Amino acid sequence: MKRTIMCGQLNSKNIGETVVIQGWVAKTRDLGGVIFIDVRDREGIVQAVANENLDKDSFKVAESLAREYVVQITGEVKPRSSETINKNIPTGEIEVIATNVVLLNKAETPPFEIEADIDTNEQVRLKYRYLDLRRPDMQKNIIMRHKIAKIARDYFDENGFLEIETPMLTKSTPEGARDYLVPSRVNPGHFYALPQSPQLYKQLLMLSGMDRYFQIVRCFRDEDLRADRQPEFTQMDLEMSFVDQDDVISINEGLIARVMKEVAGVEVKTPFVRMPYNVAMQKYGSDKPDTRFGMELVDTSDVFLGSGFKTFSDIVSKVGSSARAICVKGGVDKLSRRDLDALTDFVKIYGAKGMAWINVCEDELKSPIAKFLTKQETDALLSKTEAEVGDTILFVADKNKVVFDSLGALRCELATRLNLIDKSLYNFLWVVDFPLLEYDDTEKRYTAKHHPFTAPNDSDISLMETNPGEVRAKAYDIILNGNELGGGSLRIYNTELQEKMFKLLGFTTDEAWARFGFLMEAFKYGTPPHGGMAYGLDRFAMILAGADSIRDVIAFPKVQTASEVMSNAPNVVDIKQLEELHIKVVE
Repeated sequence: MKRTIMCGQLNSKNIGETVVIQGWVAKTRDLGGVIFIDVRDREGIVQAVANENLDKDSFKVAESLAREYVVQITGEVKPRSSETINKNIPTGEIEVIATNVVLLNKAETPPFEIEADIDTNEQVRLKYRYLDLRRPDMQKNIIMRHKIAKIARDYFDENGFLEIETPMLTKSTPEGARDYLVPSRVNPGHFYALPQSPQLYKQLLMLSGMDRYFQIVRCFRDEDLRADRQPEFTQMDLEMSFVDQDDVISINEGLIARVMKEVAGVEVKTPFVRMPYNVAMQKYGSDKPDTRFGMELVDTSDVFLGSGFKTFSDIVSKVGSSARAICVKGGVDKLSRRDLDALTDFVKIYGAKGMAWINVCEDELKSPIAKFLTKQETDALLSKTEAEVGDTILFVADKNKVVFDSLGALRCELATRLNLIDKSLYNFLWVVDFPLLEYDDTEKRYTAKHHPFTAPNDSDISLMETNPGEVRAKAYDIILNGNELGGGSLRIYNTELQEKMFKLLGFTTDEAWARFGFLMEAFKYGTPPHGGMAYGLDRFAMILAGADSIRDVIAFPKVQTASEVMSNAPNVVDIKQLEELHIKVVE
């Protein structure tokens, strides 16, 4: 017989039915003449009962079962007695009284328990990923990820978008992360690149008159990894013609609201808050601020300017530098001297040379820097930071980027350590008005803050030649609880402005046309105003799953070395394959 229902779908409504279930044995309990068998599939676990007096052959099979054996059980669904109801599982009110037990396959003892919340080394889990994926929490994550993708497809279809595939083998246009290159056998010495995003192709689709495009697409970046990055990742990608920024934001707020309601069961209010980039940096030290808690940054530069604390006063006198602070409420009792030393080491990770602090006590200010400050200056610091008795003020002074990076990370670190975050909150916001460019001190040139096809703010176009660093972009990022879910922009859609942008980025005309000539050529044939964005599907799923890493929402992820430990990829290949590709490995 074939399976008639999934294990986890059984409930009291099925009482009296004869069913066929198939799955893996989670555990058995032999009570002498009666064997209880917990059978698991992706929908959950149900208890089956083999009784020696009911069917001796089935009972004999049941006696042979062990963990992870694959079985098929036929039986009648019956209610459990009141004292044996298991309220911890959805099927806990019923059980299947087995009339036939079939062993479909045996299994060796797995290297770890197939259950939720196991304390097993991740490398072991990834080596046996097919077993790890049997665990209920992993299956829940993968199912949830599927739901996000399905909701997105349904939503975009309802709103007039066409799902269109773009090429995986593309042209390398280095600007940003390193490309993964693929050699061409039929074109010796030539290489494809795996796409970092479908950016150019989706712009060409708008020029093609497709009007609204979306795609759930694999992207590739050869970069160093961390918890929320992978060399191959999945984007929910979209583009729209004849739109402005409000149009793009509105359609995406609708998508997010739908996903949150149907996946997380959470109603989110739209429209979301929009926060200018400069405000985000000044208040939170980050362009992806977590607004679930306070400890906002405070500019104290004017207090230290000309003060007796020369370390800070010398720094703040320089252009592009500042001294800023965060106030930790109740920090005197919460942060020991050892904690403060550890936090000083923490900010050094982000380039800060050190951290100053003041404990606001009942009768005095305790701090290594207090002796260098006048009462007027300390009063000003207390006023600016709104510090009260019992609070601790933490300061960093350096170049603005270092100050923002270090204090932005420090406030999040403290919020985690001091348990200040309400994890039931989902705070969405848009960060807008990004700089179009940022200056690379190493290469001594401007680089694109987002990408070279982002449109400048109309009123700032004249600044592209006179003050490029002040040009704002028509760009926007969607932020959830301190995580960038996605980002996008309105695009440049005429050749002259695009050439001006390439010139700012240090490309000669010949270099720009060599890399992007097919796009520039296409612009000549009537390009509509357009814009779009892309989400990191992995990251969105990670947040909704409450996972610490996107590896927990990807079926077969890579580790920090960009390798997959289960299949041992990447690996060496035959010399013959290399010769066919005209490649020689130099050791």
